[in-house]
Amino acid sequence: MFGVLSESFKSAINKLRVADDEKSLKKALDTLKKSLLKADVHHKVTKDLLRNVELDTKKAGIGQGPFLNAIKNQLTQTLTAPGKQGFVFASKPPTVVLMAGLQGSGKTTTTIKLATYLKLRKKRVLVGACDLQRLAAIEQLKQLSEQNEIDLYYEEDSKDPKKIAKNALKKAKDGLYDVLIIDTAGRLAIDEELMEEIKDMHKALDPDEVFYVADALSGQDAVRTASSFHEALNITGVILSKYDGDTKGGVALGIASLVGVPLRFIGVGEKAADIEPFLPDRIVSRIMGEGDLATLAEKTSAVLDEKQARKLTSKIKKGEFNFNDFLEQMESMKKLGSIKSVIGMIPGLSSMANQLKDIDLENSVELKRIKAMINSMTKKERETPSLLNNSRKRRIASGAGLSQMEVNKFLKQFQNAAKMAKRFSGKKGMQDFQALLSQQNRGFPR
Repeated sequence: MFGVLSESFKSAINKLRVADDEKSLKKALDTLKKSLLKADVHHKVTKDLLRNVELDTKKAGIGQGPFLNAIKNQLTQTLTAPGKQGFVFASKPPTVVLMAGLQGSGKTTTTIKLATYLKLRKKRVLVGACDLQRLAAIEQLKQLSEQNEIDLYYEEDSKDPKKIAKNALKKAKDGLYDVLIIDTAGRLAIDEELMEEIKDMHKALDPDEVFYVADALSGQDAVRTASSFHEALNITGVILSKYDGDTKGGVALGIASLVGVPLRFIGVGEKAADIEPFLPDRIVSRIMGEGDLATLAEKTSAVLDEKQARKLTSKIKKGEFNFNDFLEQMESMKKLGSIKSVIGMIPGLSSMANQLKDIDLENSVELKRIKAMINSMTKKERETPSLLNNSRKRRIASGAGLSQMEVNKFLKQFQNAAKMAKRFSGKKGMQDFQALLSQQNRGFPR
């Protein structure tokens, strides 16, 4: 995501090589205009953005630095719509969230992603299955809820979505849930029946939040449909789904600027953990190739227990990192979601993220083999990797259905990773890590 926008800004900035040169500024702005339109940014948004960037740059003095700062400031302003950011809880639980959107926008999957996001933050979440139009919707919710250990309320034979929603709300109150998320019906296009149904549900629930799920790949259509839903329901926020597949990124600018509703979350991958709050200044930082360590830190802290992390760091420093620790970290990494999106948050590595093929920790053949190897070890072998001699390796290979060569290869990788982790665990290690990042940094000029 943001690939086209990021490259656009680099091209425009490179045109402005001569300070205090209005001709160079005009060339840079022309390049920026073409690039923004190519990135599917609405023509009105493009026009306003360019005018303000030009004014800000001239005011500060024409040059790459002022031009870059003007782009960052104007992008942040364009992406900042009035309203709430992230997830805001009601003063009295449960916080009721109504999910709206067209069929195929990823609404049901996004519902589970949002529930997972809240669950990781120690909230009790109930999902209400009120999409009775799409035959597979309830079955899909059942499967996703089971896979991610999310509580689901559904009624097999009911034909009244409003009644189901009311009963779900009663269960949420009686069960002392923090949040109730209602998945509603979508259509292939906006129609009167869809709007009347969701208006009825809105009236029955009086929700604290109405989230419209927009498919980022639908381009300017997402802006138009978001506007229609906003007129009917007064939506409180937009969640952009499939944003990992949208290298253009222009739809985000259009929704925030033209619909006037804040973007609250973005879907950044296929897994349940692949959802992030949309915070304009952080998103701009990523677009400009500067990473987003604040979001990465928040995401990691939601998944990794602080006490456990300190214990692990201590073990790494002492050279006591073992196979049990390795398995534990693998399970934690799954909860972080897309590895590609995580890499995109690291300064200096964000430009590499678009070139990487994402790693599926859930279904990776190599990681399944590693788990099989570790599961073939005795308790003592897992705790003390140095015990593994040739006869033990042969037994492990046989138990995992692998060759001894594959076992040896994994053990060598494990030893190298443990050494690297030890190297980066102290103060000097952090300096080395920062030096490594600066070497790989191919971002914008500072």
